[in-house]
Amino acid sequence: MSDLDGSRDGVLDALAALRARVAALVDARSAGDPTAGDPLRGLYVTAETARRIATEPMPQAASAPVDGVPLPDGGDTGRLGALARTFGLSALDAQILVAALAPDVDRGFEALYGYLNDDVGRRRATVALALDLAGTGASDASARDRFHPAAPLRSGGLLDVEDEDRPLPGRALRVPERVVAHLLGDDSRLDAELLGIGVELLPAVGATEDAPRLPSSSLGARVAAAGPVTVHLRERVPGAAADAVVTALRDAGRPVLRYRPETADPAAGRALVREARLRGAVVVVEPLPSGPGPLVRAVASQGAAVVLAGTEAPDPRWAPEAELLALDAPDEAVGPGDLWHRELEGFERDFDLDEATAPYRLSADQVRRAARSARALASFEGTGLRLAQVQRSARLVSAPLLDSHARRIRPAVGFADLVLPEEPLGLLHELTARARHRDRVLGEWRLRTGGGRGRGVVALFAGESGTGKTLGAEVVAGELGLDLYVVDLSSVVDKYVGETEKNLERIFAEVDRTDCVLLFDEADAVFGKRSEVKSSHDRYANLESAYLLQRLEAFAGIAVLTTNLRANIDEAFTRRLDLVVEFPFPDPGQRVSLWHSCLAGTPKAEGVAEEIARCAEEFELAGGAIRSAAVTAGYLAAARGSAVTGEDVRAGARREYRKAGRLVPDAATPWAP
Repeated sequence: MSDLDGSRDGVLDALAALRARVAALVDARSAGDPTAGDPLRGLYVTAETARRIATEPMPQAASAPVDGVPLPDGGDTGRLGALARTFGLSALDAQILVAALAPDVDRGFEALYGYLNDDVGRRRATVALALDLAGTGASDASARDRFHPAAPLRSGGLLDVEDEDRPLPGRALRVPERVVAHLLGDDSRLDAELLGIGVELLPAVGATEDAPRLPSSSLGARVAAAGPVTVHLRERVPGAAADAVVTALRDAGRPVLRYRPETADPAAGRALVREARLRGAVVVVEPLPSGPGPLVRAVASQGAAVVLAGTEAPDPRWAPEAELLALDAPDEAVGPGDLWHRELEGFERDFDLDEATAPYRLSADQVRRAARSARALASFEGTGLRLAQVQRSARLVSAPLLDSHARRIRPAVGFADLVLPEEPLGLLHELTARARHRDRVLGEWRLRTGGGRGRGVVALFAGESGTGKTLGAEVVAGELGLDLYVVDLSSVVDKYVGETEKNLERIFAEVDRTDCVLLFDEADAVFGKRSEVKSSHDRYANLESAYLLQRLEAFAGIAVLTTNLRANIDEAFTRRLDLVVEFPFPDPGQRVSLWHSCLAGTPKAEGVAEEIARCAEEFELAGGAIRSAAVTAGYLAAARGSAVTGEDVRAGARREYRKAGRLVPDAATPWAP
């Protein structure tokens, strides 16, 4: 006998007993019914039938089944018994359930119920008929209570009571098809109500040797052993802690129903909890939608283990009657490095995978998607796994939604493109190291102080215009394999009180949850010094600065502030900075390197190198101005259709001096070409 046959034996035995009970009830009713032989019985009511019904005594609850036929109940074996224990059904509940599902399993019950209902069009059990078959009656208050919406049959989603416009005894009973399928041994598919709404069934797998096992004290293991419990998990990075819980639950032998809702639909929540109770699964809802109260009330404390995860703190008003355990996300997730190695196992690579992926704060699901994308890229390009493929895939799954307030720059430069003295160059290398190893130093080694401080890295780049501050930020982002987002101050600063802070909060919140480098160019516009309060404008300007001071404390991303006037930055901001990098004005030797770097890809005529050396000595230009001068020289050469000459280089340098309003050192007159 197959497992499927064994699992439904209890239901079939109950239906066999029910059929005998129905036969006995048919005999009992037909014996005193003068219309029993009427072929049109149930289609109309004769005068004799009306008088007979009017003179019958009030029906009383039966104390025992008719003719000694045993009543079907949950029993101790089979799926019916397991269902009764899981949902807390009484023996009467189980008998009502069997009576209601009988026509869905054996169509012969349709005709029998039509006869007993005295209506050939009503072929399902009614409340009165189910109670008659169970040996009680519709006048029994405790029996009627089994059909209350809060009673186990209906609150658990096992029984639907239809025909709400009818009196209770005449209402039809229906068992959802998913419950019928379960009782017959079929759990191969999810409930039809859960299809297409973001529900994923993750079967239990048990821990394997190649998969890291989480400790028995982990949150997931505690949930697996706790039974029905509702836990709200506040995450720092969406999905990260929920992934760890899901892994632990599956390792502990519990299947998981993971639900990613778009709306707070309570109907979906009830169907989800019923599915979880039928399968012995744990429900994980992540992330919670906006206004999640109806959904939380539908799933909380309904007999299933439920984990709710989100970045917002729980609201007691979501489910005031439920015992909601509110916890912060534990630092117990399987390390992202372990997941990267497992997902990319067997691929040849010539780079340090741990160092390459350290800047990314991805959840386990994001790591798997990024690894799949990297593998596909390597296969498509016909190469081994390369650093650029891994970084590109990781950026795609962690791309922030900042386009309305910031401009994205895909870094295309590296440290080789920077011309800086040793000290600021070393500080930039230190900045990348801080970004890579912050989770270890601030998390594992617990070097982060209290006060709700985040794990962010914030640096200030100070120096004259054109000295390479923005280029330095781009180099740092490129070295980390991240995108650079330059904040558009015109879309952030607002004349209305409080709106600037709201715009900045949207930016900080988005960067907190994703991976990128945020650049505040001309940062003194928003991070300026607080002033003495002499008017309401001063007070609100100081409030903006106070907000930024508090927000930088809790910041968890990577940010770079640049300024031409370091003295204008408030000292309180400076204290919260991890690094201050001074970008000096280039000396003649550095200017030569900058000229050669800018003209590296252009065709050059003979003698250009000597002219570059002379221009670097004569024209005191910063890196940005040198780049503009090199572009001017390139256009002059392209217009002639020849290579860049020394005169083109000198003409570009002169142009930059005139733009700055400075006296051209080698010109007899200010308008000399």
